Amino acid sequence: MKIFVYLDESGSIHKNSKTKYFAVGGYISFEKNKNKIVSKYKKNNKIIKIENNYDLEKEVKSYEMTKKQKINIFKDIQEIDKFYGCVKVFVKSYMKKEIYESNIFFNYAVKLVFKDCIIPILNNIKETVNFIVSVDNRNIRVGDLNNLENYLNTEFCLNNYNFKIKYYDSATNYGIQLADLIVNTFYNSYKDINIVNDVINNIQHKKFKISIFPKYRKLLN
Repeated sequence: MKIFVYLDESGSIHKNSKTKYFAVGGYISFEKNKNKIVSKYKKNNKIIKIENNYDLEKEVKSYEMTKKQKINIFKDIQEIDKFYGCVKVFVKSYMKKEIYESNIFFNYAVKLVFKDCIIPILNNIKETVNFIVSVDNRNIRVGDLNNLENYLNTEFCLNNYNFKIKYYDSATNYGIQLADLIVNTFYNSYKDINIVNDVINNIQHKKFKISIFPKYRKLLN
């Protein structure tokens, strides 16, 4: 079985960053609905570009969207069968060490997204799962391109999971752009709920698995 995963990040984990939170996440899709999800997003994305008189080739970031535009995207996407959002939010004040290598921590964060957010959704699946994971390449050094794939396959060596990592420029990948919207929305819900309160109120929370780090911390009421 193939499961497609699209991931992005919000905030910064590096020691020089003053942000209070860091988040990694996006969404998963079973193979049969992969193209439907992207198609729904592309349709909404084109409407946003027309409404704002943007070039149709422009990448629209989540912070450039209005609340109404975000709500419309979530309403369309969350109605699709086997679509699930997944986000891991890190409370940096509880971390005892400074993070010097962002790419190494990103690998660890992705592992936790799978462990705490994605795999619990797949509890009833017994067959081998091949995860095809699409990640934005903007923060990845050339020498690190194979690290995440090797790391995940090693970390889950006792499970029937295989990982294939693909790196893309988000400007040309609508799946990663949707992942950016999802992770940024939940990141902002912790940073300042007033930024996205209307959007969060229109989300079907059963379709989104959100996990906090450390686990014993609770940020959402």
